[in-house]
Amino acid sequence: MINNVVLVGRLTKDPDLRYTANGAAVATFSLAVNRNFTNQSGEREADFINCVLWRKPAETLANYARKGTLLGVTGRIQTRNYENQQGQRVYVTEVVAENFQLLESRSASEKRQGGDTNFGGNQSSNFGNTFNQNQTSQPSNGMPNFDRDTSDPFGSSSIDISDDDLPF
Repeated sequence: MINNVVLVGRLTKDPDLRYTANGAAVATFSLAVNRNFTNQSGEREADFINCVLWRKPAETLANYARKGTLLGVTGRIQTRNYENQQGQRVYVTEVVAENFQLLESRSASEKRQGGDTNFGGNQSSNFGNTFNQNQTSQPSNGMPNFDRDTSDPFGSSSIDISDDDLPF
């Protein structure tokens, strides 16, 4: 059986970091992922996908990502259920993220958000960092790797593209 999910979208709000009773970190977040087509009025719609990330990557996501951050996520879909206070069975479907990638530089994110975002720490860029659930540098589960190639095939130092030019 195959259950693989690859998403690229923007955080709808800051990740919510919590800890379980036995100390495991868990971050919940929602990604706004644009659809590949427009509706009848020519507007692009988005899906809002709930995700959950565990342990050290959850803490890393909460420290470096903020509302509006462009994020690549790989994981799997999981459905769970519980009984609410009214005795009704409630089903929840979410993406359990196994790794994530910050897909824009800190400076681009701050510029887009008006420069008021403070990620803390040093001023180096986090562009191209991959954060795996299993903390290995090689993907062991066949999941795509979002790492940026350090070589520049076009001979330029940067590409100037606004968010309006991107299809997502």
